[in-house]
Amino acid sequence: MKRSFAVIISLVALLGSMAFADAKEDSVERLQNAGDVLKQIMDAPDKGIPEEVLDNAKCIVVVPHLIKAGFIFGGKHGRGVASCRTATGWSAPGFISVGGGSWGLQIGAEGVDLVMLVMNDKGLQHLLSSKFQLSGEGSAAAGPVGRHASAGTDWKMNSELLTYSRSKGAFAGLTLEGAVIEQDDDSTNAIYGREVGFRRVLTGHVTPPAAAAPFMAALSMAGHQAAAHEAKEDRQEKNDKN
Repeated sequence: MKRSFAVIISLVALLGSMAFADAKEDSVERLQNAGDVLKQIMDAPDKGIPEEVLDNAKCIVVVPHLIKAGFIFGGKHGRGVASCRTATGWSAPGFISVGGGSWGLQIGAEGVDLVMLVMNDKGLQHLLSSKFQLSGEGSAAAGPVGRHASAGTDWKMNSELLTYSRSKGAFAGLTLEGAVIEQDDDSTNAIYGREVGFRRVLTGHVTPPAAAAPFMAALSMAGHQAAAHEAKEDRQEKNDKN
């Protein structure tokens, strides 16, 4: 009996370690994929997220390969990473999950990359709360696309979050009604090795882990490129006036 109990305990421990290893591998891959999505944004400025929108974003959330599927029900599910601006740069990545759906006739499945930009303090506080819904508590709008944001949009003044989808290399504004965003505890534990509060991570109180290096590099590059593009445009405008 004692031997059988010991075997059971060993099996449980083994399964637990395997699950942890799988969660860590999945989380590391997600960081890499999220970094790739950010690089692709900057590689196609004329068809991607406007530079001034990206430059004004307080936080960036990337969900590689969000799944939208269903018949009769429309559903959305995915896992991603978030980072917010701090006094010293971008914060360490916080892991999130996105779930939720809407009624409607939808046949088939589609995998898209989802990018969400938090544009003001209200949106930031919703994100830091660790769980909120994009209808009611948090308002999200389809973001403008192109090298520059249209002057007629209200993205800078009113939108808490701007949402984008990327499918087959092209970015487009995306509406996500009813989706719930919350902290992904499994991935957080797998990467940081312990429970870490979402707010603590995104406000710059946690050092980015080594596994996050590709994502952090892509964040830094995106910010630098946006600033460089804007400075180039300003110089060109001055030259044209002269």
